[in-house]
Amino acid sequence: MNKISDEYILSINCGTSSLKFALFRSDPSIIMEWSGQIDNIGSAKSYLIIHDNKGVTLANDKLEHPDTVGAVKLLVKWLRKNSKQYKLRAIGHRIIQGGMLYKDHQMVSKKLIRSLKPLVSLAPNRLSDELKTMTIFAKAFPEIPQVACFDTIFHNNMPFYSRYFSLPRKLRKDGVIRYGFHGLSCEYILRKLKQVSPREAKGNVIIAHLGNGSSITAVQNGRSIDTTMGLTPTGGLIMGTRSGDLDPGIALYLMKKKKLSIDGLDRLVNHQSGLKGISGISSNMLVLLENEKTKIHAEEAIVMFCYQARKFIAALTASLGGMNTLVFTGGIGENAPSIRARICNNLKYLGIVIDKDKNDCHRGVISAKKSIVSIRVMKTDEAYIIAQHTYQMISG
Repeated sequence: MNKISDEYILSINCGTSSLKFALFRSDPSIIMEWSGQIDNIGSAKSYLIIHDNKGVTLANDKLEHPDTVGAVKLLVKWLRKNSKQYKLRAIGHRIIQGGMLYKDHQMVSKKLIRSLKPLVSLAPNRLSDELKTMTIFAKAFPEIPQVACFDTIFHNNMPFYSRYFSLPRKLRKDGVIRYGFHGLSCEYILRKLKQVSPREAKGNVIIAHLGNGSSITAVQNGRSIDTTMGLTPTGGLIMGTRSGDLDPGIALYLMKKKKLSIDGLDRLVNHQSGLKGISGISSNMLVLLENEKTKIHAEEAIVMFCYQARKFIAALTASLGGMNTLVFTGGIGENAPSIRARICNNLKYLGIVIDKDKNDCHRGVISAKKSIVSIRVMKTDEAYIIAQHTYQMISG
């Protein structure tokens, strides 16, 4: 049993259909006490699940009102019920978009929330729910400081040739630039890489964050040089339900000839495309792998995903002038060895040679001895980075 005097930092990551969270001790070591999530928000199969750091189940509660607001309120209710055991010192939020307003993470205030509302159109499927989440927590725990940790901060210093689009220069002032995302994940991976191999961390690193949302980022001496996502998280390679890069003419054609509305276009490219749209089966890569031998469309989705990942890795290698380290992370990157193998097996000309036995083990270095490039599988931990930034902010 924890002492009542113990204080904790809560990390919040609000997704499109999930709410993930973790509790960390409020000290420099940032040790996790428990973690949990509410998945399948919007369906009747949505539950609040919390496990401590030893795997013991602390909560398994049904979500009676299956929307984001209901999910956040259920978590708030549980926290209040257990407030004597888990005394909150601060709350950190992953915020997907900071626009051109913020160059660093910020303390949450009414002014901050108001300033972010105009940016909802840049990430409509995430930012709106994140703002609701911060507002609910501010009302529930008004005395507890909150910190907004922006996913875009990591990419703020990309060079102009990758930061800007080939559009009229005046649009840059309106915020039409490449923001990049998965920045907190990239930051965590680089910090871990510095611990296990400082030499590699200073070199040319490509981080392939592959999951329901996927992006690939080129890093040189710790600095983001280029990344696949652009103005919004819809761009880049194929994702679970997002289309990735498209010819801009497709949107014009669909709106002019097919009379597709703006909302209809948003649903198409963000919720009906990607692996789900290609396969017609699922947005889950593991489900597609189970069906690829019997269902041709599942196989096509897998082939297209791996092809695009290879293409972007090769392009980003060119942007760096060579690659020293390739890191796979994210749900697919960490847990699908066959996808890692299919991506790497056609990149041998870049000096990438995978070791089959090491790859099947999921973790650590998976490159063969003759591989010029170090290939790694690393588990990301955005919750930890959020807690660390929050601790630093409240410690002043």
